[in-house]
Amino acid sequence: MRESYISKIVRQMPDSGIKDFFDVANTMPGALSLGVGEPDFETPLHVRQAAIASIEEARTKYTDNRGTVELRAAAAEYLEKFDLHYHRQDEILITVGASEGIDLALRALLDPGDEVLVVEPSYVSYIPCVELCQGVPVHLPMKEENRFRLTAGELAAAVTERTKALILPFPSNPTGAIMEREDLLAISRILVEHDILVISDEIYAELTYGKRHVSIASLPGMRERTVVLNGFSKAFAMTGWRMGIAAGPAEMIAAMNKIHQFTIMSAGTTSQYAALEALTSPVRDAEIAAMRAEYDVRRRLLVEGFRGMGLDVVEPEGAFYVFPSIQKTGLTSMEFCDRLLLEQKVAVIPGDAFGTCGEGYVRCSYAYSQEKIRQCLGRIARFVEQFSL
Repeated sequence: MRESYISKIVRQMPDSGIKDFFDVANTMPGALSLGVGEPDFETPLHVRQAAIASIEEARTKYTDNRGTVELRAAAAEYLEKFDLHYHRQDEILITVGASEGIDLALRALLDPGDEVLVVEPSYVSYIPCVELCQGVPVHLPMKEENRFRLTAGELAAAVTERTKALILPFPSNPTGAIMEREDLLAISRILVEHDILVISDEIYAELTYGKRHVSIASLPGMRERTVVLNGFSKAFAMTGWRMGIAAGPAEMIAAMNKIHQFTIMSAGTTSQYAALEALTSPVRDAEIAAMRAEYDVRRRLLVEGFRGMGLDVVEPEGAFYVFPSIQKTGLTSMEFCDRLLLEQKVAVIPGDAFGTCGEGYVRCSYAYSQEKIRQCLGRIARFVEQFSL
């Protein structure tokens, strides 16, 4: 009998560094968490009602593989607010969350041995998805002194003749970093020169504070070599609906849809009707603005709280995460998180769960109420006091 039926790639793949802390915190009496990257807001009532109506009217059959015509049209209109212009028919694909978009884009692109540049610290799915395609992930560690932004020098130094793609995840999970127009222009010149395709994960595009999000696909020479991923989970408080948007050149979207139709068939029909309501509602932008304003208050609360403890924090300008340095404590990221959970019953995520360059940091989400954030800050402050910062 063979040793295992499981593929070597999957056997060697580590579990998510986030999952372990969720499991412990969920079973520990009295524990509080700043670990989950999920809005605490409810999906708006009118969105839920649209989904219910679609079920009552028996609109429950398969849709077009790419998503309904109406939803693709609404998605194309929505992306125009970021100066992105796509044709609904062949340049938009509705995916099962932005996560499926990442997987589809990589599978459509990669042949074994192709290199993919991955900006880190970053979302935990990127590296495994590259490896599942037998691609070679090339780590691009971001630096605190650069506000965790990708510089042209860092990009140029990592490019080889085998480089095929760059995963560009801004606004960033876990650092909250953003890329401004000048930053993107600098790296776009290198991408055009070497003809590198970009998978631009813009799921947090609506959640920037004081500065408008800029998509790299809106810059000269980049539309034809960028797949933009967006969706509904974060800005629309629709995580469980699993709705994403992929937009890009018709050839790429067709290739992604070829995989999508054989593996998924189509995104959930009920969720598509909910997403259509979310995009076309006249109160769409007002609802997003209200959530963003509340996140901004929480953001400042966490930043000021950590700085008051003596911990260094690069102020996040996007998403809903703070990434404080805990190096002054002398603990590793894992030691800090383990002890904080055991001694003060607060769960945060070790920074190295998002790449080795995240060592010395922890990720804290502010997708929680102000009251819960204050409770967690009080407990974290008591924990940090012992280190005499």
